[in-house]
Amino acid sequence: MTLQDIAKLAQQGEGLHVEFKKKAAHPEKIVREIVAMANTDGGYLLIGVDDDGTVSGQRFIEEEVFVMDKAIDKLIFPPVSVEKYIFGLNAKKGVAAYRIRKSAERPHFIVENDKRKAFVRVRDKSIQASREMWEILKREKKQADIVFQYGRKEEILVKALEDRTSITLREYMQLAKIPVYVASRTLVKLVLANVLQVIPQESEDLFVKKGLS
Repeated sequence: MTLQDIAKLAQQGEGLHVEFKKKAAHPEKIVREIVAMANTDGGYLLIGVDDDGTVSGQRFIEEEVFVMDKAIDKLIFPPVSVEKYIFGLNAKKGVAAYRIRKSAERPHFIVENDKRKAFVRVRDKSIQASREMWEILKREKKQADIVFQYGRKEEILVKALEDRTSITLREYMQLAKIPVYVASRTLVKLVLANVLQVIPQESEDLFVKKGLS
């Protein structure tokens, strides 16, 4: 990676694969972005870049990197591997880039208030993964052929998605009149079987027919 590469990424703006931070303030929150990218499709965290994409740099960039490195090592479980690049813009300011690859060890998580929290990347945001999304992340990396019986609850779900573009866990549970754990397990199973696709949301995940998102 070169300084020109960083400039090109900055010009693209923040999105699924790119996040800007002016400085490494609150590193315990910034690591969420790294977790989300490792759990989703990889990407770049740029430090010393303004919200508008200006590569303005940051004074004492080595100190910013030290703080981030410490947070990455101490707060992310299981450990996530990153590639790090540091460039000087002038005698006083520099910029840093972390490259995060989609991880085979996902789901990665952090611990907040004694609770494990995984995050996923959705467009230009990192959001907390639902219980269903966590299970999908955990099981898809060792995916084998999923065998399931097409019963009443699956039939209700498929018919519902003929009349609407998406369905939530709560909607499915109420429609099929089944307990939440059964609804959750069924949705996860159908995602892993490539029948459905999950679209993570900050409120409730949306489940759609595969290929319609």
